[in-house]
Amino acid sequence: MSIPIKPISISLNPNAEKDDILLAFKLLFCFWKWKRGKAIKELENRFKQYFGAKYAFSFNSGRASLMAVLKSLDIKGEVLMQAFTCNAASNPVKWSGLKPVYVDVSDGFNMDPEDLRRKITSESRVVMVQHTFGFSAKIDEIKKICQENNLILIEDAAHALGAEYNNQKIGTFGKAAFFSFSRDKIISSVYGGMVVTNDDELAEKIRQFREQVKYPSYFWIKQQLLHPVLMHYLILPSYRVLGKYLLVSLQYLKILSKAVHWKEKKGRMPNYFPRRMPNALALLALNQFEKLNRFNSHRTKIADFYYNNLKGFDFLEAEKNTRPAFLRFPAKHEKAHEIIRKAWDNNLLIGDWYTCPVAPCDTDLKKVGYEKGACPNAERLAQITFNLPTHINISEKQAQKIINFLKREFQ
Repeated sequence: MSIPIKPISISLNPNAEKDDILLAFKLLFCFWKWKRGKAIKELENRFKQYFGAKYAFSFNSGRASLMAVLKSLDIKGEVLMQAFTCNAASNPVKWSGLKPVYVDVSDGFNMDPEDLRRKITSESRVVMVQHTFGFSAKIDEIKKICQENNLILIEDAAHALGAEYNNQKIGTFGKAAFFSFSRDKIISSVYGGMVVTNDDELAEKIRQFREQVKYPSYFWIKQQLLHPVLMHYLILPSYRVLGKYLLVSLQYLKILSKAVHWKEKKGRMPNYFPRRMPNALALLALNQFEKLNRFNSHRTKIADFYYNNLKGFDFLEAEKNTRPAFLRFPAKHEKAHEIIRKAWDNNLLIGDWYTCPVAPCDTDLKKVGYEKGACPNAERLAQITFNLPTHINISEKQAQKIINFLKREFQ
């Protein structure tokens, strides 16, 4: 079988369509629109309308959004959060002067309420619940535990924009919720994030926090605007022959940014966090937000295609009272790591979220507060989990190629 030069990818600029790329290209020549502008407030207003929230605050990343919430709570102590996550979730906890305490997960990849109960101490202050891959956590049960123990509930909805639980939008169950618009999320502006809340006191403190932080530099903004343009025209079309090396070179030369800075893998904070949401990226996010319903309908369609055509693998079925966002389509297999490596060799860049309890796997676990053995089920799932693309640029024909590969090689 011949291997195509252009990959089928899960994370290399997955959501960008022609209008997004053209917008980014035009903005490269409109530097006066890069930092301040009307798009920032418009994006926040759209989020308020969508969630029926009183307040929405944009930042340059999900990390900065989480920091804004935690700093504004003005607390000391522990934040209970799940393993089977990314250092982008745990680092802001430490950067905010708090201690991450990792809770194990169920086989559904989300926080195990029983382990949550076991991990609560007199120092516990916050429960940060993640909705992994866009599948809702057991939010009612977790919310009840928080109420019984006087804990603040924050939703990490970075994977779950548009998901629902009991006909209620994910992101409306806690004191606050934060979202990410990074390059491989439900909507993408390369970097970006949002906080929503109905709490008047917290909102005022978040507003004050944001007043104290700056906009990112022009250099950093340019890096993000270049990402969809260079990815579309140079990197992806030649990925197998030249593109992957070009990507590494452009990141090394700092023409493009990395999704995770090397400092974050050591628990340290890069100098571009926390920052405000710049107007240029707000324009990209707005363009994507207009397509949210179409994006999520497509994700559901592709997920159904996998369910119907890929038998013999262990899939996560959505609970009847939920509507997942299907950011990615997760599956379990005893040879998951081999599947990922061999798929990559065939230019099928399927997902490796999460092949370790706190990703990426070269993260120094001690620096992010994780001790081996703390969450045994998360560690087990990290050995048997891989995930498949569902984004708008994946067609059923491409999904079928992935299915054919899996059936041919691992059934």
